[in-house]
Amino acid sequence: MFIQFKMQLFALLDALCLLLKRILFAYKSLEEAESEPKIVPKSVNYHFTRQCNYECGFCFHTAKTSYLLSLEDAKVGLQLLKDAGMEKINFSGGEPFLPKRGAHLGELAKFCKSDLKLESVTIVSNGSLITEKWFRNYGDYVDILAVSCDSFCEETNKAIGRGQGTKNHIEQLKRVRDWCKKYQVLFKINTVVNTYNYEEDMTEQLLELNPIRWKVFQCLLLEGENVGPEALRNAERFYISNELFNEFLERHKSVKCLVPESNEKMQNSYLILDEYMRFLDCTAGSKQPSKSILDVGVSNALLFSGFDEAMFKKRGGIYKWSKEANKLSW
Repeated sequence: MFIQFKMQLFALLDALCLLLKRILFAYKSLEEAESEPKIVPKSVNYHFTRQCNYECGFCFHTAKTSYLLSLEDAKVGLQLLKDAGMEKINFSGGEPFLPKRGAHLGELAKFCKSDLKLESVTIVSNGSLITEKWFRNYGDYVDILAVSCDSFCEETNKAIGRGQGTKNHIEQLKRVRDWCKKYQVLFKINTVVNTYNYEEDMTEQLLELNPIRWKVFQCLLLEGENVGPEALRNAERFYISNELFNEFLERHKSVKCLVPESNEKMQNSYLILDEYMRFLDCTAGSKQPSKSILDVGVSNALLFSGFDEAMFKKRGGIYKWSKEANKLSW
């Protein structure tokens, strides 16, 4: 009897030890999770539409849907992002000026600046649909307007797909630049270096236009967007090597506002929110969506964003991004 009792006691002690180990392990895991740095979405890129009036051959955010979230629901999501620590919002597409002739974009910008009091509201556009009337209505709510320009040769722009009928992309770029000056919006230019423009020297034009920043990207391939059987584009013919990209950068080293971004810097260093307000994880070379922040909240969705915060900081993701931080002098 005593021996049986002793064996039961030892078995109970073993069970208690195992339970204690599990409790300690769970506590340690919780402690480690709490000590891990939390992702704060300081800068978010909201691609609220995939629709576009251009057909750039290397586009990596193509018109796979025509979905447009209602203004009311978009505002709910933007409020959630602000509450989670967002300081800067960048509106992009597709072409952000396309829905409702720019009114949808304008109201989003107005809400972010007037209601949410965000430090910075920026826009990336191909520039073709921008009007002076839009600046009069919404210019006060925008800090930086970036216009994409891959060449100062109109024939090259047309070959790339950055054109619309008889409209001249370069002339419109200059008009938008003048409106930015008139309505005190910081002007920026984005360029994607590819097989059609890597030999071009844009120094003279960039010095003349004098943007606050000239962001120069290397053509990026993403499965399902611009390469692969499910893609709407095949950008492989636009892709250039790191060597050719660096040659382009070397040729333009005298342009002080140049901000280079290789594929390594670009791919995972942006928080990209799609038209459903889902973060897109590009770490595997394609875009894998999280659940919408409207359904699971910002913190949960961020876990599936693939965001490389260290690279975000390394590429200069935080800079003087507001009107107030820059003295406007043209």
